[in-house]
Amino acid sequence: MQYTMIKRAHRSARLGALGALALGLAACGGGSPDSGGSGQEASQSSSNVVYVQHKSAYEVTAAAPSQPGVAIKPVTATSSAVENPGMSASAAIDGNPNSRWGSTFVDDAWIQFDFGAKVDVGYMKLVWERSYGKEYALQVSQDGSTWTQIRYVTNGKGGTEEFLNLGMSARYIRLQGVARAGGYGYSLFEVEFKTPGTDNTQGVGATSAWRYPANGQGLAPLPAAPEAAELTQFRLADGTLVTRFGARALGRHGRERGEEWNEIGFGPNDTVDPVTGAPVDKGPGAHLTFVTQYFQNRTWGMEILDNSRVAGVTKPTLVVNRYTTVDFLPGDTAFFRAFDRPGVTGYGWMNPGELVDRNVKVCAPTPYPANGRLASPDGINGPCTLRIKDYPGHGGLGADGLPNGTNVPSRALVAGDAIEVSPAMFSTRESMSSKGDNGGIRYYSAEWLYVVGTGLVPWYGVQPRLNSAPLPAITLSGGTGSVSYNYSDNGASMFQQPFNNVGMQNMQRFVEGRRLIHTNFDTGAHSEPGNDPYTPAAKLQGTHFNQSACVACHVNNGRSPAPMQVNQRLDSMSLQTASLGDAGQQQPHPRYGSVLQMNARAATGEAQDWGNSVRVAKFETRNVRLADGSVVELRKPVLGFDGPVPAVHSLRAAPPMIGMGLLEAVPEADILARARTVPDADGVKGVPNYVYDPETGVVRLGRFGWKASKATLRQQASTALLQDMSVTSTVYPSRDCNYGPTACAAGVRKPGITEADLASISNYLALVAVPAQRSQASGFPKGVAPLDEHRVNPQQVTLGAKLFDSLRCVACHTAEMKTGSGHLFAELRDQTIRPYTDLLLHDMGAELVDNFAQGQATGALWRTAPLWGIGYTEKVMGAGQAAKVGYLHDGRARSLTEAVLWHGGEADAARRRFEALPTADREALLAFLRSL
Repeated sequence: MQYTMIKRAHRSARLGALGALALGLAACGGGSPDSGGSGQEASQSSSNVVYVQHKSAYEVTAAAPSQPGVAIKPVTATSSAVENPGMSASAAIDGNPNSRWGSTFVDDAWIQFDFGAKVDVGYMKLVWERSYGKEYALQVSQDGSTWTQIRYVTNGKGGTEEFLNLGMSARYIRLQGVARAGGYGYSLFEVEFKTPGTDNTQGVGATSAWRYPANGQGLAPLPAAPEAAELTQFRLADGTLVTRFGARALGRHGRERGEEWNEIGFGPNDTVDPVTGAPVDKGPGAHLTFVTQYFQNRTWGMEILDNSRVAGVTKPTLVVNRYTTVDFLPGDTAFFRAFDRPGVTGYGWMNPGELVDRNVKVCAPTPYPANGRLASPDGINGPCTLRIKDYPGHGGLGADGLPNGTNVPSRALVAGDAIEVSPAMFSTRESMSSKGDNGGIRYYSAEWLYVVGTGLVPWYGVQPRLNSAPLPAITLSGGTGSVSYNYSDNGASMFQQPFNNVGMQNMQRFVEGRRLIHTNFDTGAHSEPGNDPYTPAAKLQGTHFNQSACVACHVNNGRSPAPMQVNQRLDSMSLQTASLGDAGQQQPHPRYGSVLQMNARAATGEAQDWGNSVRVAKFETRNVRLADGSVVELRKPVLGFDGPVPAVHSLRAAPPMIGMGLLEAVPEADILARARTVPDADGVKGVPNYVYDPETGVVRLGRFGWKASKATLRQQASTALLQDMSVTSTVYPSRDCNYGPTACAAGVRKPGITEADLASISNYLALVAVPAQRSQASGFPKGVAPLDEHRVNPQQVTLGAKLFDSLRCVACHTAEMKTGSGHLFAELRDQTIRPYTDLLLHDMGAELVDNFAQGQATGALWRTAPLWGIGYTEKVMGAGQAAKVGYLHDGRARSLTEAVLWHGGEADAARRRFEALPTADREALLAFLRSL
């Protein structure tokens, strides 16, 4: 069943830009394709437009076509004013590919076609000249006066555009312009039509309900790995501490932002306007971004042997080895931050280390060592091994942090010394060419902080000059692998970093997985220019899909763009769909399946419109008045469907990818222990969701997705590949799996992503790290403007954390968890993390109900969303893109305040406490959230 729009009397036949936005939008929630209807007016209305419910869309016949469509031609074509008499509307249907209709240079021009009588039309093709429609509507009419919108195009591409599955029966069809792509008028060479047929009209099929366990009986914990894929830290028999971590090629250093920064008198300071003193942002650095061909020969391993806690050692030594796959030049690692040099702020270190043989010219590749064993008995791998024997001498500093003319002599290392480690990659053209790699040969890498006797720790910048210091444990949201503070102004990349302590070989696994996340599964192209395409992924995508690459929805590994404006297509989000069976059970929609796939392309590669788009029809708003008198507008999108409205549907935003491996590593018993059989005083309970493993059929605990309907990263990845990108896998080998288990079992198997590549994506998701909480004040030099993300008030954040606890937000957003010891990756084992989720389902109240059930997660139940990283949301969306940010499952909340105010159900009491806060306390709570 579908809603069509009927024009009230005296409606102008010509439609301006604003009028087109309001015309013909389908409404949701007033009926279903299965419930029948009698043509009565529905209650929704907007000014001089009303919604009318029909049993079938545009009087389309119920029977599916059995033959291909045949060409049909309008009797006449008319239009608004044309550019000149030789460009009349009739030129668009004269069969001459060289003649064309050309409108005058106005946005609201139109062309319409009269078939002389009512006809069934299933297909329409537009062949544009270079002047095409960027935004326009397709409308139909029985009388040439009352028009119904059937499609709306917001991102016209020109060239050939096809519209299928029109499902219309009418005499007239009109193209109503809204916005031109250029300064000229609209210009069409030809417009063609076909009757409904098997080549242009989508049929429906039998579906079956997805199975979920009735309860947790038979729950099987995720299997534990007997041994980690690679150890990141271990001790030798004599007590020597061995720390191993992976490095990747980077473009610049960690403190190089888009502006030069120095104390006054010691070099340029471009961070402030010299006249007004206002902060200046000249753009980001290139530290956390990914260099061209980052996945090819541009990762290596670092190893530090530390004898500081070996009995009898009074003068500790660090032995540093590299494990590479190509030649490196010697001495490419620097140690100890040069905090004593005011004129060297973006980079600079005190000590290059001592080579075993300072005469060595080239360091040949060194294979990775065995797990838990040294590559050589004494730890000296050869002439390129480095040794650090002392804390180097340096210039003395006064109380102001500036040189005071004295010198501090070198001394022996002691346990607890903090050493900044900055590797680099200086290879040779010959070595890289021998690998078939003709890219760059000179790169920097990340900057790590090594604490003698302890190992790697995440760091932040303190006085003087952002010298590196260990971050307090309370800030390590993602455990000891948390991402250190960002001083390169690369906020957009903060959700794309590996763990601070990522393993040597896991770094390569990470970048190979990232390559797949950025790969287009139609063309194989990489989303970032300059990188080689990944041809094994090309042509794996089916003809119907939402997007072709993971990052098209997960922007920079973060959220999808939120619903922002009327008529916005929502193909960067996921629209879950279901119909109701005879017994009222939910099962995939017979046309759409489990997820509506909004985009399509022909076998020849041209984009097609099959009428499966969902867009914003309008916004419903209401105001909330807070105790201090502030008024907050809450706004939620109402959806419009080009095709039939599903009985049940749920719009879902793509969530951030960070920390998923840590959540997978939390033991089931710990999660279940937080579920309550009896609600607490606020009514908070918490319910686990249970799912079947799609490959083994065993019962698992749900962890991922808005309703905890996925148990593992492998299941999450394979489901997204199938439903969002139409790519099959060993988990879901047929595209028919979108229509339920029966269709999945009987469906045609199609070539899909390889098992190795699916594992690579899963590994990447497991290794994406979480930024450390930004609750510490950074030590920017006097006169240097801090980056936006470092303008923190520690006292305010501390107060906000206490309020978050006292309001009992932590009843669902659990502050602390611990991972188990059985994950495949050592980086994820035995970590204390602060995700601010309990991974349980909670009733969020009537305002957030979607009536879409997934196992135990009925309509009002949602998994508690993790809050770690939430303060980076706007940065991750990209420069100038903050308006695209939305929170909650459907992106409706435009701010953190709105997100809190939408909370109901089990969160109702906490929300009311938030509404009652004094202004200063509310700002402190929000400052705390922004620090995460």
